[in-house]
Amino acid sequence: MAYTLPDLPYPKDALEPSIDAMTMEIHHDRHHKAYVDNLNKALEGNDMGNLPVEQLIMQLDKVPEKIRTGVRNNGGGHANHSMFWTIMGKGKGGQPKGPLSEAIQKDLMGFDHFKTDFAAKAMGRFGSGWAWLTVDKSGKLAIEDSANQDNPLMGSAIGASGNTPILGVDVWEHAYYLKYQNKRKDYLDAWWNVVDWDAVADRFAKAKK
Repeated sequence: MAYTLPDLPYPKDALEPSIDAMTMEIHHDRHHKAYVDNLNKALEGNDMGNLPVEQLIMQLDKVPEKIRTGVRNNGGGHANHSMFWTIMGKGKGGQPKGPLSEAIQKDLMGFDHFKTDFAAKAMGRFGSGWAWLTVDKSGKLAIEDSANQDNPLMGSAIGASGNTPILGVDVWEHAYYLKYQNKRKDYLDAWWNVVDWDAVADRFAKAKK
């Protein structure tokens, strides 16, 4: 069973003006599609392609060595972007509520402190990569970052935490360059306006089970 490109859960212009429609079209229809196509190609004849992509990248150590890099890069790209689209939405932003808000206060010194630390991770990631809000095995929140299309779920196979990501921001230049050029900070400042905290809270609840 081949992996497929998920549809965006909203029109391509829904995140305007924070993320422009042309960036969304190129990012989803070309970049994400390329990860899916290349992942399927790498896994031809291997039954690990039947796994949900999150489970696949959690088992990189079981992927044959000759295709491991391709699966790492493209499986990570597929998993990361599949989540990315769903934690944003039109008319979102604001602040989290309920248990997620309480956990941010307890584990990360409050929402404002969290935003500052998260943005610092995203700004500090040299070159291409992601910044993440994750949940560890004890249910505690953490902020981390990763290079390229790596994902915390990849765990010890790449020296990652193994934590479950519930929020992630793409800081590859293809995510923002058309509108923001080299101004990554401006992109990050605008990105908070489209974060869907209800979707993140739902991921938080599932990660703690």
